[in-house]
Amino acid sequence: MASAEKGAEAFRRACVSAELRAFQAKASSPVTKWLRALARFTHAESGGPGVGAIGMCFTGNFALTMMLEPVMLAPVLSQPSLPLNDPAGLEISPDELAAVRARLERDDLSVLAYRFEGDQVCRAERFAAYAAKLGDQFVGRTLPDTAANMDTPPFFAQHVPFPHSVTTVNLIDSQGEPTAEARDEIIAFFKQRLSSAAENP
Repeated sequence: MASAEKGAEAFRRACVSAELRAFQAKASSPVTKWLRALARFTHAESGGPGVGAIGMCFTGNFALTMMLEPVMLAPVLSQPSLPLNDPAGLEISPDELAAVRARLERDDLSVLAYRFEGDQVCRAERFAAYAAKLGDQFVGRTLPDTAANMDTPPFFAQHVPFPHSVTTVNLIDSQGEPTAEARDEIIAFFKQRLSSAAENP
């Protein structure tokens, strides 16, 4: 497992990466073009009704931008954290966001999103901005901080000492726990969306 120091160094590199644009609102990260191509390639290679994706933290919003690719059917945003310096900012260009909303409405699709109430990186302002831009197609879930597992690895204990990672580091994998229910809802969302698409091509 990476030390807190190695994790911090990786975080610093990600912050300045031109592919991620960690501090730029109203612009899509260049890496999303590659991810859309990957979804298209994978779908062509593997077949099936389409693709689902979950983005987390730095990559949290990427699943939304991937909706510009027609094979992408089930986007999940987990604690979407970019841009880092604007709590209400959205890491997607306005024209692409408008195109995504149009597609969600046209194809009767939805976006699932998750955050903890006290997350200091993915704050309530961001979910409010998503809801304002995407309307009823945005389904945001805010979990109480008491639902988070705070027995975390060194990097998180030192640099992210608040509830943040809904389905990974802060997950409590026990029946009835809100984080476990969120994980199960995501899996059910993927199954339902992809099986529905298969039945109604």
